[in-house]
Amino acid sequence: MSATQDGDGARAPDADVADYLDMLAAERGAGANTLAAYRRDLDDYRAYLARTGIALDAVEAGTLRAFLADLETRGLKASSAARRLSCVRGFHKFLYAEGLAGADPSVAVSGPRRGRVLPKILSVAEVDRLLAVAQAAAGTEQAPGPARRARRMMCLLELLYATGLRVSELVALPRAAGATRERYLFIKGKGGRERLVPLTEAARAAMAAHLAAVPEESAWLFPADSDSGHLTRQAFARDLKATALEAGLRSDRVSPHVLRHAFASHLLQNGADLRIVQELLGHADISTTQIYTHVLDERLKAMVRDLHPLMDV
Repeated sequence: MSATQDGDGARAPDADVADYLDMLAAERGAGANTLAAYRRDLDDYRAYLARTGIALDAVEAGTLRAFLADLETRGLKASSAARRLSCVRGFHKFLYAEGLAGADPSVAVSGPRRGRVLPKILSVAEVDRLLAVAQAAAGTEQAPGPARRARRMMCLLELLYATGLRVSELVALPRAAGATRERYLFIKGKGGRERLVPLTEAARAAMAAHLAAVPEESAWLFPADSDSGHLTRQAFARDLKATALEAGLRSDRVSPHVLRHAFASHLLQNGADLRIVQELLGHADISTTQIYTHVLDERLKAMVRDLHPLMDV
């Protein structure tokens, strides 16, 4: 019996999922983190089908609506449920396009209504406090281990706020990035898209200080004892929350992604073009970047308030 067949000679569901993920990787350039998230979503969907006794080839539109209702009863946010439905919808579309299913049951199913969620951001003053705490720790006389960790945190913060990198891009920077003499970094992001991000003098100085403690044989700028060989997103997020507490900020308001939001919002507040911010963030579609237009709205209101001749009347 083939590894892709079950006992009745039909394709095993695992084979369908594997083929779908292979397609996402090969044709759409999906990265390891994206593929892992899609696999988790599909595992959850298949577990639901197993609980309800519905075979994959017997799924109908009503099945998918019931699945959405089940997600809601489990307390998933509308945004999370919509993402999961998007994954399941793509899976069924793939099966139909490949001739592995007679129909696509997701065509008639609409996703949950989602409100426009504005990104959490920090003020410039709050980011300055974070950087000041990290800088003070990096300049304090400490034992070698804590000193290295302090310089690493300083480097991570300066790089993140200077470039707006995704946390997955930041922690996986190669060691060579820290030794660059250029005033920019070359980043290969989601979907294999490439972009240049400029470096501030502060970020370059922090990289140089951190690099001195990175073993020459290391392939990574932020090596760690992990499966990947580099610092994990979770470890960075944990250390960042500790730094936030030291800076007098609520830890639930601070994360690597919040600093990426701060990077974009502060650029727009200072007059940057939305298209430029789109390029720096590595967004394929400007509609993704447009979540920051609330910043532009506030800037336009301020301009009218400050510059319109009738405002003083």
